[in-house]
Amino acid sequence: MTIRDEKHVRLYLPGPVEVRPEVLDAQANWMIGHRTQESYDLYARLQAMLRRSFMTESRVYLSASSGTGLMEAAVRNAVRDEGTILHCVNGAFSTRWAEISRANGKQVDTLEVAWGEAIKPEMVADALRGKQYDAVTITYNETSTGVLGPLADIAAVVREASEETLALVDAVSAYMGAPIDFDGWGLDVCLTSSQKALALPPGIAVAAVSDRTLERAESIPHRGYYFDFLTLEKYLVRDQTPATPAISLMYALERQLADILDGEGLEARFARHAEMAAMTREWAASRGFGMFPEAGYESPTVSALKKEPSFDIGALNAYLRQRGMVVSAGYGKQLRDTTWRVAHMGDLTRADMEQLFAAIDSYLES
Repeated sequence: MTIRDEKHVRLYLPGPVEVRPEVLDAQANWMIGHRTQESYDLYARLQAMLRRSFMTESRVYLSASSGTGLMEAAVRNAVRDEGTILHCVNGAFSTRWAEISRANGKQVDTLEVAWGEAIKPEMVADALRGKQYDAVTITYNETSTGVLGPLADIAAVVREASEETLALVDAVSAYMGAPIDFDGWGLDVCLTSSQKALALPPGIAVAAVSDRTLERAESIPHRGYYFDFLTLEKYLVRDQTPATPAISLMYALERQLADILDGEGLEARFARHAEMAAMTREWAASRGFGMFPEAGYESPTVSALKKEPSFDIGALNAYLRQRGMVVSAGYGKQLRDTTWRVAHMGDLTRADMEQLFAAIDSYLES
């Protein structure tokens, strides 16, 4: 008997998410050495698929880390000692990125709006007027608040402001749930991790990186080691990573990317996420749960719903677990007691959402 034989609890969490058995099984391939031709071939296949997924001709680095690690990498490689970085902040994870920059000794300015609101292009344009920044960080999909920002329009504003300002994007809970056109939108770093809409186990992160970013990195003497883009580039051209990669997860990534790109298709995947998000909003409205995000900026991958203090998420989850499901509480001190979250990302389907809503309805009726 294995752990997989025990009672399965379907995850409606904004990470880690539900992972298909076929993807889990892909991790059980025989282990290979990371300095062998088999490993180089695997990396090369992944590189081609990752570039397709980000819609880029640039490289995509692979890291045995969480997305947070690549947030630090972006800052260390894109912001000079004498430079300043502008962080767009509207939730817990955009706040974390600003904290990471400060922890790395960078000069930080913030453009902040109330949690639940979206950063608008005109706000960014105003912030960039009159001051030169090395980089601007943009959280495409703020997981704590369920807000999807207008990334393409913001990136265009950054491009117009200065050729010296790099656009760094956290797409952790958006990648594979919302469109990303890395080259077309003129992005410089776009990072994500495995345990969100990509629907893999945690432990691997990837980032598309522009030539402009590598040029900037060359001018920065202290980029660290593990997350040094120039070191990653040196090995990437040989289809390798500097340190031992997460080989089992790479097998799972290959299986999932193949199924998405050559099976479901990106457009169909984005449409499915949008449909599940719309279902969730409609159900929430019919049950008296307001949406926390600003209208028109609701996430396609995770819905943050308002709640009264008397609505006990712990009790709801105890009820749901008996039926093989679980949802998420609000995230961060500001939202823990006033919101709860329902994820509709990864490989979940309309039928999965209908089962969840029926179970919650049963709880509400009881």
